[in-house]
Amino acid sequence: MKLALLPLMLCMAALASAQAISQEVESVYPDARALYLDLHQSPELSFHETQTAAKLATRLRGLGYEVTEHVGETGIVAVLKNGMGPIVMFRTELDALPVEEKTGLPYASKVHTKDNSGRDVSVMHACGHDIHMSSLIGAAAIMAHSKNTWHGTLMLIGQPAEETISGAKKMIEDGLFTRFLKPDVAIALHVGNVEAAGKVGTGSGYRMSNADSLRITIYGKGGHGSLPHTTVDPIVIAARTVLSLQTIVSREVKPGEVAVVTVGYLQAGTKNNIIPDQAELGLTVRSFKPEVRKQVLAAIERIAKAEAEAGGAPRAPMIERYESTDAVYNDPALDQRLAAALESGLGKDHVEVGDPSMVSEDFSYFTEQGIPSYYFWLGGADPQKFAESKASGVAMPSNHSPLFAPDLEPTLHTGIAAEVVVLRDLLNVSAQDLHKLTSH
Repeated sequence: MKLALLPLMLCMAALASAQAISQEVESVYPDARALYLDLHQSPELSFHETQTAAKLATRLRGLGYEVTEHVGETGIVAVLKNGMGPIVMFRTELDALPVEEKTGLPYASKVHTKDNSGRDVSVMHACGHDIHMSSLIGAAAIMAHSKNTWHGTLMLIGQPAEETISGAKKMIEDGLFTRFLKPDVAIALHVGNVEAAGKVGTGSGYRMSNADSLRITIYGKGGHGSLPHTTVDPIVIAARTVLSLQTIVSREVKPGEVAVVTVGYLQAGTKNNIIPDQAELGLTVRSFKPEVRKQVLAAIERIAKAEAEAGGAPRAPMIERYESTDAVYNDPALDQRLAAALESGLGKDHVEVGDPSMVSEDFSYFTEQGIPSYYFWLGGADPQKFAESKASGVAMPSNHSPLFAPDLEPTLHTGIAAEVVVLRDLLNVSAQDLHKLTSH
């Protein structure tokens, strides 16, 4: 009889836990929402997040955190110590994008500024970093007000310039893990329309891909468009190169492995009757496994050089790898533990196993320092619109879209609650046990 009642008792305990966390979230939600509206209407570009960082720093100091600003230019580090235990780091991004908002929301961004090249650009939190920051502050308040529920050290990071894949590296170079503490585990979440608002997406192993940005300059011999026989046309060579590059994934990468080779631009020439001296290709290359990454990059170089030689180019192309980041990988043992904690704290029907994504970000720089990590998704899609999208097959606006607009109330509520669940779970074990969990 007792055994038969056990599942019911566990279910009731989980429900009580979810209700208790919901009440805590309600107590901080008004302030978190006000911060979100402020941040959404005052976005700042990468490495220009001075006001954004100041707003977070002021709130965290007010909650009792020891805050250091200007780490990695505009980054912040906030530490709250609460006795013996592990050091757990949670990261949020600070920066916005050069996107003109077209959501039509009453609190839509109307910000314009100069980018680093001097161009006038609109600015929008089109990737949801405003949700991330507001969730972090809400969770930070709950953790500060409930120190009897956890032990250890909480390390909150406000990272600049995630959108340019440079902020994490800059913070590390500025002594993030030497001037401050080196955490036992690093956590981050990201909002998106891949799940409905009110849900979170978990998963182990590779979650986000490697990314390499390449610039290929193909050289030719310019001349009059009516006399092509006196020239070496770099546009023709570039066109052949674009087509040949598409065979890498379809004919060289082993079926079942994952890779993407996208040529995002081909730029050449100034006038219709002038054959230019050179053409430029811009590529983004994605993969998960290091060996596939190495194979694809080598194939791109081989094909670019071979097509140039076949076209009679006067010199080999210049291939520049000017931006890169590694894949984001979830420690399997952490995923198993935290997925169970999220199911208990939020309710099992609010937790889904998400698919790996070919988008990329620089959270991997932290894990490269030997820190086990966990990265999970926060649903942002209006549930009704999400269901309609699934039924029709028409995708909802993605991150970086001028129409990207998370369903605020359920998204922010769930973001705060999920962070508290994860942090309390990890800050209720010893550092030694956490090391044992992630040492495999």
